[in-house]
Amino acid sequence: MTAMSGPTVPKDGTSGTPPTGHGPEDGTSGTPHPHHGPEELCAPARLLYTDALQRGGVTAAEADRVPCLARLGLLRPDPHDPGRRLPVPAAAALTELLAPLTRDIHARVAASAALVEALAPLAPLTGSSDDPAMTVIQGKPAIQAAVAEAGKAARKRILTLHPGSKRPDVMLEQARQSAIEPLRRGVSMRHLYQHSARYNMNLKQYVDRLPQGDLQIRTMEQTAERMFVFDRSAYISISPERDVALCVAPVTAVQHSIARLLAAGHVDDDIARRMGISVRTCRSHIARLMQTLGATSRTHLGALLIGSGIVEAHRRD
Repeated sequence: MTAMSGPTVPKDGTSGTPPTGHGPEDGTSGTPHPHHGPEELCAPARLLYTDALQRGGVTAAEADRVPCLARLGLLRPDPHDPGRRLPVPAAAALTELLAPLTRDIHARVAASAALVEALAPLAPLTGSSDDPAMTVIQGKPAIQAAVAEAGKAARKRILTLHPGSKRPDVMLEQARQSAIEPLRRGVSMRHLYQHSARYNMNLKQYVDRLPQGDLQIRTMEQTAERMFVFDRSAYISISPERDVALCVAPVTAVQHSIARLLAAGHVDDDIARRMGISVRTCRSHIARLMQTLGATSRTHLGALLIGSGIVEAHRRD
């Protein structure tokens, strides 16, 4: 994966090696390697990587002292010298690391589309529940309206995934207009395209004409179907014509209110009365909350609601 910061885009490099995860390890010097997560780089690793770029490589002994470089694909063996390690461009290492994640996203979106295609026709037979966590949106105008509304309501982050690289001028201008206000109010934006988008002048002009803000555009070899994420809600295209989308909201507004009442110690009957819904519907929402958070019991659910910050997030709203 490579990134666009402003109108320019870094070039590709060679591929790296996926990480395997690690904790503290002793290097050849006998100094313990700093403990950190498998997706992080320690300060000694950053210094050695910079040194490797300047020198064109480092010794195997030096590399062994900071194993996170090799595990993140930033150093690779020199094919002509077993005792030497060569630096890998960060963009190339990132592309290699994200490849399996991209395939997983693509597989999950495909599975979601297959499930919707199989079960959506049955919905009229059974009716729909109140405020469901998943909703099928049909028709491009309805999808565009829902996405636009979600963009206006986003408070923290907007993530988008786009297959291909050619986007009409009209579409890019619409996207630019939609991005201006979120960027001005401090929302972070991340766009993901395929590598060919780096040569698209329209996309570069799109970046140039946006206000200063927390914006990043990255590219990778292949992507899944189009997807938009606004804070914790996602809109996923599930048809070849992109006229059907799946809206996924892990915790809905009604469930936020029920979670707050649960955390305050109210029982099901009281919650249903306060919310103006039936006890059966209330318990259905609670069951959905338990499934979303992975709770094994009502007591466990209470602890997860507090620990997840859902209740506090609702109060801040």
